[in-house]
Amino acid sequence: MLKIKEAIIVEGRYDKIKLSSIVDAPIIETNGFRVFSDKEKQNLIKRIADVRGILVFTDSDGAGFVIRNFLNGAVDNSKVKHCYIPQIKGKEKRKSQKSKEGFLGVEGVSDEVIINAIKKSGAAIIGENQKAAERKITKADLFLLSLTGTENAAYNRKKLLKYLNLPDYLSTNAMLTALNCLYSVEELKVILNKLID
Repeated sequence: MLKIKEAIIVEGRYDKIKLSSIVDAPIIETNGFRVFSDKEKQNLIKRIADVRGILVFTDSDGAGFVIRNFLNGAVDNSKVKHCYIPQIKGKEKRKSQKSKEGFLGVEGVSDEVIINAIKKSGAAIIGENQKAAERKITKADLFLLSLTGTENAAYNRKKLLKYLNLPDYLSTNAMLTALNCLYSVEELKVILNKLID
């Protein structure tokens, strides 16, 4: 598994599923063109870019380039790296027909193509010579911090997301990804001590 510093921005959930089996990094979905009108998602991507940088990994079709160009204009360019897959003719297995332009998307290309594209992108690949990363926030932490599985968990999550200016519609998994991009366990505990009675 390839471990990289930057968070990866993809178009949709199938791209996220594909990359999560190859890359150890936070993966954020734009939900396709929804990112154009979703100010909360834009702000989340900007904040993550400021903290750890982002790697934009969209399909090689026209729609992918429209999303890529939008993000390039929305985020500080010094915080953005781009990952390109080649235009390979074909059809994804889960689809009944080819895409409009007939190219495979991120979900349809081989693991080798993805790994090569990431290496060519200039992404910061974390190896043995670099110091170990801080411990990630886990689902167990969310439970211990009364953010899941407790009587007031939903209320506490909404209060936390509002305080952090994160989208209030984030699922628990998406919230966990965002928190791990932006905060350490210790920082999260300090914030929650202020917010939760």
